[in-house]
Amino acid sequence: MEYLKIVGGKDISGSVVISGAKNAALPLIACTILGKNEITIGNLPNVVDINTFLKLIKKLGGDFIKDAKTNTAKINTSAINNTTATYDIVKTMRASILVLGPILARFGHCEVSLPGGCAIGQRPVDLHLKALEQMGAKIEILHGYIKATAPNGLKGAKIVFDKVTVGGTENTVMAAALAHGTTTIINAAKEPEIVQLCEVLANSGVNIQGIGTSKIIIEGTGQKLIDIKPFDVIPDRIEAGTYMCAAAIRNQKLKIDKVVPLHLEAIISKLEEMNFEVLQDENSVTILPTNEIKPVNIITTEYPGFPTDMQAQFMALATQANGTSTIDERLFENRFMHVSELLRLGADIHLNGNTATINGKKGTLNGTDVMATDLRASSALVLAALVAQGETNIHRIYHLDRGYENLEGKLSKIGADVKRFTE
Repeated sequence: MEYLKIVGGKDISGSVVISGAKNAALPLIACTILGKNEITIGNLPNVVDINTFLKLIKKLGGDFIKDAKTNTAKINTSAINNTTATYDIVKTMRASILVLGPILARFGHCEVSLPGGCAIGQRPVDLHLKALEQMGAKIEILHGYIKATAPNGLKGAKIVFDKVTVGGTENTVMAAALAHGTTTIINAAKEPEIVQLCEVLANSGVNIQGIGTSKIIIEGTGQKLIDIKPFDVIPDRIEAGTYMCAAAIRNQKLKIDKVVPLHLEAIISKLEEMNFEVLQDENSVTILPTNEIKPVNIITTEYPGFPTDMQAQFMALATQANGTSTIDERLFENRFMHVSELLRLGADIHLNGNTATINGKKGTLNGTDVMATDLRASSALVLAALVAQGETNIHRIYHLDRGYENLEGKLSKIGADVKRFTE
């Protein structure tokens, strides 16, 4: 099993280039099931989750050619003949549930294993299933599998989500693209990843209105497959935010290249509250050092609010603030597993339910052995290790590899002392 050894206290400088967004790429790969042609995807991040999803496409009967050097893939799902997404793949990655909508819409039946993935709390798929039922599907759960049928095809419907669901919105949008009639989604998620999914489908001939709003209207093709145009995956706003926090925790200047600053507004706002100046260009942001890192209060919420995928990184940063910060996690009930590992490094953090209180500057962080528990928790440990005295060994980094492309390479390029070893 591999681990990272990080020697803290090294100066960082220069620039880091951000990869394509994993959370955008996954539904975009799923949407290729709706296509009748070979589809070229550019700026595809070379991370484990993407490779896992491509394996799932292959198991379904599709084909792909991936070029890791150019970060492109050519995917052809025209020959898909298997409508079952089996447990062996779905258990490793929750996003596998995203094949449910497009397979059901295309073939009128499918079986998808109940999903696995990071253990960051209950993320039920009931909203996905309720939406598909409203579109005419019959759904039952047997032996750990979702079995869905719609022999006459899905029908357009008015879907009102009880709460905002990113995956549920994505699954419904894809299902609606091939449904008969018009589907209206109320209380749709507005994340940039959903905006790109809708834009790709719209550019390929699906009539979609309300892109980027909480009300999306989709005119279905009536099970007619679409001709999906080539596209590039948008930059990863969470990876960008992580490197922004790397600059901030070391309190040094760093340029973050190939980003969409609009997608980073909530992150930039919190860094500015912590007294950092953030310069913005069309495709980059630059973090400037400050004479005092101020504490911050954070509440996670749906986009365009502060992302839950960034709270762990900001918790690590808050250990260096001059005062007491709070983080209120509103989206997941079990997303503070990194706290115990930050405590091992010497952080002063107290939990009360879903609220964490971080007392900054209560002694220097010291390197030690820590264990990654999920994807974003892993990045918080990396950030803490960058500022800790001595060596930190981060174990179980397969979590990191799920979502960060060439993490040690990018950090090493800007001056950090990070090496990968095998235990």
